Amino acid sequence: MPKIDVSNVPARVGVGYPEPFDRDCAGRTRRRLGDAGGLVAFGVNLMTLPPGKWSSQRHWHSHEDEFVYVLEGELTLVEDDGETVLRAGDAAAFPHASGNGHHLKNHTMSLAVYLEVGSRHPDDLTTCSDVDMISSNRDGRFVHKDGTPYA
Repeated sequence: MPKIDVSNVPARVGVGYPEPFDRDCAGRTRRRLGDAGGLVAFGVNLMTLPPGKWSSQRHWHSHEDEFVYVLEGELTLVEDDGETVLRAGDAAAFPHASGNGHHLKNHTMSLAVYLEVGSRHPDDLTTCSDVDMISSNRDGRFVHKDGTPYA
């Protein structure tokens, strides 16, 4: 059956970043709706972001397009060129290989909910813009930009 019971999709809390890069994203939840529906060509995640938290470290993708759509609340999109407020009904798209790092911050006192869609390219390399960290879709590990593992 194609209908997904969202309440039964496990919520992953936080991110897989090494310390201290995980702290600003603590409390963020991701429900992998695409996985629950058996999708393999692209991912769809239902995300919640508590007040004062970030969606991720600011980053860009080498091979993977990314899209977000805000369902509830207000988020601040942070990119190389500055900040843009996104409210319920707003969307943003991030073409691969742009080199323009992005992430979302919740500067409000309310929970924000949004959809995150990505193309799941196997050769994708995620590069963090502001910290010394990269990750490959091949193994999912976070390492220094020179490839050295975190301790």
